[in-house]
Amino acid sequence: MTLTAKQVEAAKPTERDYKLSDASGLYLLVKKSGSKYWRLKYRFAGKEKKLSIGVYPDISLAQARFERDTARRLLMEGKDPSQEKQNKKKEEKVRNDETFKSIAEEWFIHQAPKWSERHFLENKARIKNHVYPAIGNRPITDIKPMEMLSCLRTIEKAGTLQTLRKTRQTCIRIFAYAIVTGRATNNPADYLDTVLLSPISTNNRSLEVEKIPKFINDMINNHKNPIMSLATRLLMLTALRSHELRFVKRDEVDTRNALLEIPASRMKKRRPHVVPLSRQALNLINALSELTKDRKSSYLIPGCRNPQKVRNRKCFNKFLQQIGWHEYITAHGFRHIFSTIANDNGFHTDWIELQLAHVDKNSIRGTYNHAQYLDGRREMMQWYADYIDSLAGLSPEV
Repeated sequence: MTLTAKQVEAAKPTERDYKLSDASGLYLLVKKSGSKYWRLKYRFAGKEKKLSIGVYPDISLAQARFERDTARRLLMEGKDPSQEKQNKKKEEKVRNDETFKSIAEEWFIHQAPKWSERHFLENKARIKNHVYPAIGNRPITDIKPMEMLSCLRTIEKAGTLQTLRKTRQTCIRIFAYAIVTGRATNNPADYLDTVLLSPISTNNRSLEVEKIPKFINDMINNHKNPIMSLATRLLMLTALRSHELRFVKRDEVDTRNALLEIPASRMKKRRPHVVPLSRQALNLINALSELTKDRKSSYLIPGCRNPQKVRNRKCFNKFLQQIGWHEYITAHGFRHIFSTIANDNGFHTDWIELQLAHVDKNSIRGTYNHAQYLDGRREMMQWYADYIDSLAGLSPEV
């Protein structure tokens, strides 16, 4: 006979443990302590085995029978219910251990050798500050698009749309990494751009050639901020990224050979960047060194408050605002000016791309080394500096 719910409830402890059988191997184990446990007796691979189903009254008679029937279906499929239960527990543990944060940290370690230190720290800080508080401890397989959207909406409401764009892009890559490593099956950060605000593109504003003469002369005639005047002209003549120039140290400038070598750790593509310097660029470097020598800084452009630190990341764009040119040009726009002028005047595309540090290590034809194309790039950068001077009506010594 099968058990009834009343029999199960009424079962009292005795001096010894005893069993109340139901059907198909299910029974209630009544302990002398008064505790009651559901068990299932079955045979698998010729051996008698037991499966723990749960504690009464947490598991009712009906629930115990459901679990028994589930186990019997597994047996019909040739699976051991006890082993399947253990596997499920392990999978659950792995799922709970593999949170967004743990996988993101793993991904950052994987990316570190490919990125400059600055790029690494900025990306990690965005995820740490904006994403970890919301979903960092969530199992990555449980995160749904609406949850990801709610997280990103917080950044959107703050109005920092560039941060929003970059944070979402990083999240997309973290989820993609989880998918290809077998820890996730979908990417909840994808397609959210259709419902999130996008930053208004400034297209890295770049000067038309006819405006360059007035721009150069406005910089030269600015006496309120001579350091940034010199630094901005140097940025223009080297086609460096603004952060690359801000972090330049004095001992990285080889004045004898007219070269600047930026170490791989600070470059976006994690490769040393050798920059040939025109006469005009060297003059600007010497003027900067003379102007800041009393600050005893290792940096070519010392920080305003602390000379042992670099200048603020917005220093170039703030200077452009000070002299009234921020509506026409951004710091990054100088690279576009150089690229346009050099391409329009027929210089070798590879020289231009190397000068801009756009080139991956395998994308230049032939085997690349530090010496290759350097003479050509030196010629190109001297021509470019002379050309800018000619537009502004300057002599090469200005």
